Amino acid sequence: MTEKALLQQWNNAWNRLIIAQLAPTGLLITTVALLQFGLADARATVRWAAVLILLASGILGALAEFTAARDGMNIAEALDKVKGKSPIAIGVIRTARWLPVVKFVTPAIFVAIFVFLFGALILR
Repeated sequence: MTEKALLQQWNNAWNRLIIAQLAPTGLLITTVALLQFGLADARATVRWAAVLILLASGILGALAEFTAARDGMNIAEALDKVKGKSPIAIGVIRTARWLPVVKFVTPAIFVAIFVFLFGALILR
């Protein structure tokens, strides 16, 4: 592949990372806000529904982040083999070193937040 094609693939992977964050983040923020307005006092079925929605969205978001980060790492590896790289390609290669954070740390933070919200909604 050409450098240009690889950079386009990088941009697609990066956009997937950003988009994968939107739904879980929005749901987590909404849930925390709703806890302030009595969600914790709602019927058990409503609280369980909220937990399961968070879990489903979080799993899907984590998988999307993981695969986009993996793809980004593969793209950066391919870019590294291109001769006569542009400064943009060099920047992408350097940025890709941080993608393990997206693959592992971000989902771990989601799990921690989920555990706290599970406690607030179910174990209270």
